[in-house]
Amino acid sequence: MDLIWRFELCYTLSMTKLLDQAIAKIRELADQDQDAIAIAVLSMTAADASTFPIDTGTRAAIREGLEQAERGEFVPDDVVAESDKRHGI
Repeated sequence: MDLIWRFELCYTLSMTKLLDQAIAKIRELADQDQDAIAIAVLSMTAADASTFPIDTGTRAAIREGLEQAERGEFVPDDVVAESDKRHGI
């Protein structure tokens, strides 16, 4: 079995569909942008996500979203579907 074929088979079998879609979109970007995303992903996978710094505004938005979820306040399915459609999901 060809080494490259084995690598591609392993790569394809071990990646989620969503991650595969993200990688495909990233490949369309300029090299500099691809590198910036790669640095961010590598730093996230190398670190404990619980230690990632979150600014005050982001922390407040997360809390607000969690509180909305606890109250059962979700975006209607048709709004989510339209957003997904606009983003090619």
